[in-house]
Amino acid sequence: MRKLVIGAAMALALAACDQAATQPEGTTEEGAMTGTPFEKLADGREVTKWDLRGADGSGPIIMDLGATILSLQAPDMAGEMADVTFGFDTAAPYLTDSPYFGAVVGRYANRIKEGKFSLDGKDYTLAINNEPNTLHGGKVGFDKRVWKGEPVTTADGKGVKFTLVSPDGEEGYPGEVTVSTTYVWTADHKLIVDFDATTTANTPFNIAQHSYWNLAGANTAKTVLDHTLQINADKYTPVTKNLIPTGELPPVEGTPFDFRTAKPIGRDIGQSNEQLTFGGGFDHNWVLNGSGMRVAAVLVDPTSGRRMTVSTDQPGLQFYSGNFLDGKVTGKGGNAYPYRSAVALETQYFPDSPNQTGFPDATLRPGKPFHSRTIYAFDTVATN
Repeated sequence: MRKLVIGAAMALALAACDQAATQPEGTTEEGAMTGTPFEKLADGREVTKWDLRGADGSGPIIMDLGATILSLQAPDMAGEMADVTFGFDTAAPYLTDSPYFGAVVGRYANRIKEGKFSLDGKDYTLAINNEPNTLHGGKVGFDKRVWKGEPVTTADGKGVKFTLVSPDGEEGYPGEVTVSTTYVWTADHKLIVDFDATTTANTPFNIAQHSYWNLAGANTAKTVLDHTLQINADKYTPVTKNLIPTGELPPVEGTPFDFRTAKPIGRDIGQSNEQLTFGGGFDHNWVLNGSGMRVAAVLVDPTSGRRMTVSTDQPGLQFYSGNFLDGKVTGKGGNAYPYRSAVALETQYFPDSPNQTGFPDATLRPGKPFHSRTIYAFDTVATN
C-alpha cells in the first residue's frame, strides 16, 4: 500500500520472544483445527498456518506471522471458487516485499504525523517508516511479529485466536499491550474478525485488517476499476500532500469521494481533484455514518458476481485503490500485481487521531479493554 522500510535489526531482536510464542502442533478436541507448519524464517522463527475453510472449500487460510490472511476462497455465481486476496506462496516475502498484504496492522494502523504525539503531558517520538511519518505501527509493527495461535470455539463457530504481547516502549509507544485477533469462518460465508486489547498504560491504539481484495480473483491480473463500491459515509477526512488528515470533515457530496450510492471505482478516480493527486487515487478515511455494528461498505465484481459486504462497529474506513501497486511485486503463483489491481477496505479509528482533537479518541487505557468486530460477508449478486 505504501513504501515500506523494514527494521531488520528490530525484527531479529523480537525473534526469540516470538519463537517462544508460536503455537505447537498437536491434537485438540474432536472437530477442532490445528495449526500446521508453514515455514522457518531466516531468523529462526517458526511460522504456522491455520486452515479455516469449510466443507465446500470456501474460506481463509491464515498464518501466525502478522495474523495474516494468506488466501480466501469465495464462490462466484456458478459456484466456482477463486482466491480473492493478494499475498505470497511463502512466508519470507511478507517481511521484505509486502505492502501489508492480508496482515493485522498496529499498534497504530495508518499514519501518525512525523511520528510524534503527546499524551498525558509527555511527548513521544516513534520510529519513522513512511517519510516523514509513522505508518501501521512503525518499522516492526504487528504485521512482522509471530503471534500465538490457538483453536477456539465461539458462539459464531470454530476459529483461531492469535495473541501477541507488545512490550512497553516498542516502536516508541508507551505501555505493554496484550492484543488478540480472532477469526471465525461461518457456513454462510462470513469471515468474523474480533479484536481485543488491554494495556498497562495509556497508549494510542488502532488496529486493522489489511487484506487486498480483487473479487474477480487475485490471479486474474485484472484491474478493480470496474468493481462497484458503496460506502456508508456522508463525510471523509481530506489529507495533506503527506497523506496526513487536515482535521476537516467535509461532506462527500459533489466530490469524487461520494460513494453513498454504488458506483464503479474508476468512474471518478481520474477527475481533476487535488486530493486524488496526493495518493495517486483514493487513499483516504471515510467517516462512517451511525454507530455500533452497521454496514460500512459493499464491493461487487460485475463479472463474477461476487459481493463482499463489510460491517463494523468502528468509526472509520480507509479505502485504498491500489495506487502504489506497479507490477514489481510477484505474488502467489508467480503472478505480478499490476496498477490498481486490488483494493483495501480497512475498518479503523481515523488516521493521526493522537494529534487531532476533533477526531474520535483512539487512546487505550488500563482497566478499559478494547473490543471491536468487523465482518466480511461473501455472496453473489446478478449484475446484468
